[in-house]
Amino acid sequence: MKPEGHLIASGIAPHGAITSGRPYPLGATWDGEGVNFAVFSQHATKMTLCLFSPNGRWEAEWLDLPERDGHVWHGYVPGLLPGQAYGFRAHGPYRPDEGHRFNPHKLLLDPYAKRIAGQLEWDAALFGYDTSSKHGDLTFDTRDSSNFMPRAVVTDPSFDWRGDLPPDHPLTETVIYEAHVRGLTMGRRDVPHRGTFAGLASEPVLDHLTRLGVSAIELLPVHAFVDDKFLLDKGLRNYWGYMTLGFFAPEPRYMSTGQLSDFQSMVRRFHSAGIEVILDVVYNHTCEGNHMGPTLSFRGLDNASYYRLAESPRYYLNDTGTGNMLNMDHPFVMRMVLDSLRYWVEHMHVDGFRFDLATTLGRTARGFDRNHPFLQALRQDPVLGRVKLIAEPWDVGPGGYQLGAFPPPFLEWNDKFRDQVRRYWRGDPDMVRKLAMRLSGSALKFDHDGRPATSSVNFVTAHDGFTLMDVVSYRQKQNASNGEDNRDGHSDNHSDNLGIEGPTEEPAILARRARRRRNMLATLLLAQGTPMILAGDELGNSQSGNNNAYCQDNETGWVDWDHADQEFLDFCRTMIAFRKRHAILRQKRFLHSRSRTIDGQVDLFWRRADGMPMTEVDWNNLGQRLIAVEMRVASGTPDYIVRTTREDAIFAVFNAGEEQLVFLPEHPLDRVWVLHVDTADPCAPPTRIHRALKVAADSVVVLVLEPTPLSRP
Repeated sequence: MKPEGHLIASGIAPHGAITSGRPYPLGATWDGEGVNFAVFSQHATKMTLCLFSPNGRWEAEWLDLPERDGHVWHGYVPGLLPGQAYGFRAHGPYRPDEGHRFNPHKLLLDPYAKRIAGQLEWDAALFGYDTSSKHGDLTFDTRDSSNFMPRAVVTDPSFDWRGDLPPDHPLTETVIYEAHVRGLTMGRRDVPHRGTFAGLASEPVLDHLTRLGVSAIELLPVHAFVDDKFLLDKGLRNYWGYMTLGFFAPEPRYMSTGQLSDFQSMVRRFHSAGIEVILDVVYNHTCEGNHMGPTLSFRGLDNASYYRLAESPRYYLNDTGTGNMLNMDHPFVMRMVLDSLRYWVEHMHVDGFRFDLATTLGRTARGFDRNHPFLQALRQDPVLGRVKLIAEPWDVGPGGYQLGAFPPPFLEWNDKFRDQVRRYWRGDPDMVRKLAMRLSGSALKFDHDGRPATSSVNFVTAHDGFTLMDVVSYRQKQNASNGEDNRDGHSDNHSDNLGIEGPTEEPAILARRARRRRNMLATLLLAQGTPMILAGDELGNSQSGNNNAYCQDNETGWVDWDHADQEFLDFCRTMIAFRKRHAILRQKRFLHSRSRTIDGQVDLFWRRADGMPMTEVDWNNLGQRLIAVEMRVASGTPDYIVRTTREDAIFAVFNAGEEQLVFLPEHPLDRVWVLHVDTADPCAPPTRIHRALKVAADSVVVLVLEPTPLSRP
């Protein structure tokens, strides 16, 4: 039965009568002669397809899907073409206490929509219940939501990829650059189509990234999302995009022409520059919120199947902290996520995914399970098992912190690296042992089940938190502009302002801040694992102390290109190039201080400033501020790889204390230690060091054991 008072207008292209069609593939599929529609709902009693007028403004026709195979409703409409806007209305029980929230007065977005037109307009009609009633979500609302909903659009999947091939960089050669589509481009005036996929793949941005030397760009969410009403009411927006509305459709505001080719062309251009594209994806929850949220898609199609419900099914489990969580135990929900991932790889050519709050994706009724069917399905899938998979290994639920627990081939964001590197350079006590663990790839966490040393995604900064400039400029977060009285965002950032809070013109403090940034970036790029750099850090970008800029779609959240720190940018380029040149810094095998069969040398050796090995007393010395490490190709590496390595060893000193004389390890007569990196003097040329060198306070130095000129072949 149609909602009372709803008007049906004519105006769509002529088509034949709807036929049964097929239950696969899910979504709207154009075959050149018409469109097959298929949608999942286990508990609906009827499913209505709504076809819109050519301008998308009104529903021109309602067609009940005539067939149901199991839990899939389907129908075929001949004569429809790409560009046709559509939606669904699901009929069934409205009994929130039993977990069912069907309401045919609400237009529903197809979960498999490949393109979405328009933005959500907040109105009381979007809610399945009467928002003015004291009985809340137990009431039933009959207002029609169509005028306020975006539309799903039938797409033509064809695109000329021109022989595009993925760069397929090995993890040992990967340097990730985490960026936001708008944030990276809005502040640069020479970028055409700023704030869009086209702007992101423009020549100025590609030139910057290739000269910087990164191998992959990891994009904050590009799936279609909504702006939270509470943010719009404060004049803000959902800038980061972690409120997904559609898992197959690119966000419309990032598209310059409104066509899928906007995204596909961007990927093709990145690949032509040798840069992989990784997507930050949010499959742990949706934008529909808790039981008081709107009915936009999943809730109206089959609330009891799509979401994990509490013991009282009126309410939702909320281990994500966002109001709901997808029910990955349901086969059709897991199928949707896997179909989405495969779509982005096969049809959009992306190279990998970073899973937001990935612990949620492995949750069962008993808690996190590293052998959850979804995680197992990813691993065995012939399409998804070959791309880069990165887990954010936590959520806010019980037992949610799971760093190191994900199975191979997952990489994991390593927040311990972030926190302990910051604390070491801040001068906190008892940090030497912790820094040593991070430099050696966090083996205690990741060296199991055959996982490689690249499993740890090392980072000092990410979108969530201070920028690198703010880590050395602020002790306290400055989030008042978010409208939450500075209560939001982490309060313990392990940061240090070096003497003055915020901006300063004091030369001595600016010099110390610059060196501290060089120290942390050098530590990141000298550590075993997979490094990730936050976009803008290489330019000295600041968010004025805001460590939670999720709602700041403005100069606060955008990268500041106008005041780029050229000296630091040059240092970043130099350090990335140095890492690329030296395979010892980016190994697949873990270093465990074991002797190598090829020469009897140990692959990892920790030293004091006097050149002697670190003792247990040294490791437990709370005041220890210096650690030196000698690294070689890992024990167990095939001899032919060891022989082709350009250098014999690397010696690095991390000095968070006062200036010290550091003695170098002994070496053969036909080798010499050459100083290549000194964060206290970043422009110094390579220099041979014979016995010892003075390491400046608060600095990093790196030497390479190289053949002497007479010993070269």
